[in-house]
Amino acid sequence: MTETPTPWEGTMTITADSATPSAVIDRVSLLLDAFDGPGRLTLAQLVRRTGLPRSSVHRMLERLVQLRWLRRDGRDYELGTRLVELGSLAVHQDRLHAAALPMLYELHRATGLVVHLSILDGADVVYLEKISAGIGVAVATRIGGRQPAHCTASGKAILAYRAQILDGCTALARKTRYSIGSAAQLRPELDKVRGHGVAFDREELQQGIGCVAAPIGSIGDAVAAVSVCGPMTRMTFDQRLAAPVRMTAMGIWRNVEKGPSRVAPTLQPIRPLRCGPAASSTGREMNSPALQYA
Repeated sequence: MTETPTPWEGTMTITADSATPSAVIDRVSLLLDAFDGPGRLTLAQLVRRTGLPRSSVHRMLERLVQLRWLRRDGRDYELGTRLVELGSLAVHQDRLHAAALPMLYELHRATGLVVHLSILDGADVVYLEKISAGIGVAVATRIGGRQPAHCTASGKAILAYRAQILDGCTALARKTRYSIGSAAQLRPELDKVRGHGVAFDREELQQGIGCVAAPIGSIGDAVAAVSVCGPMTRMTFDQRLAAPVRMTAMGIWRNVEKGPSRVAPTLQPIRPLRCGPAASSTGREMNSPALQYA
């Protein structure tokens, strides 16, 4: 099967004979970034994804396996235990995560739904925490995973205060037939988020799954979002879920403000949203009466 090279955002140009320390780090970063989801990759796949010479990729892979950054199983490679260890330490050292965790568990107990803590990383949301039981498998998210911000309730909750990301973008990539397909369609949604303090996702990221999210941050800003997600049959898009989610978001921010310094709003500098095919006229309109704001 022929694999189409992935158009990595912000991909750097690296010459084959680059040997300076910064160039070596750039190449290792490019290689590790190729592991953008679950599953293993072969040497050939990594060469196609990175655009680096096969010999260079092979040498780096061997060294990264020795250092436990990667793990080899036959001809396949996957992220190694050292990265898992560092990722776990990073999450648990993060002040936002520490401030939020007790309240996330309380929200999960109160609603029985999957609870996420998310931040914005460029045009994506990254999940810092996922608390679930039973229905967690049905919700296709994972800690450390990312999804297009405009397709998620959490993403819209933060994008409402980062509207400049939409500048210069017209069509948006869609995950389902219900996804918002254009910046023109998304902007009114973000206006509602700013006005009501809550964002909704009705099968926009995953068929059969809905979410309710609220921004975490000071008035007029958002550094993160908290959300509850579950099967559409268990979701209510009104005060029954909006109120506890908003209260949780406010409680988390109060805990964060007790810390010594302000939480950074994003992991990386803002970059434009991924553009994609224009929204189909068959998609469900997001200003439908079925989408209610409290």
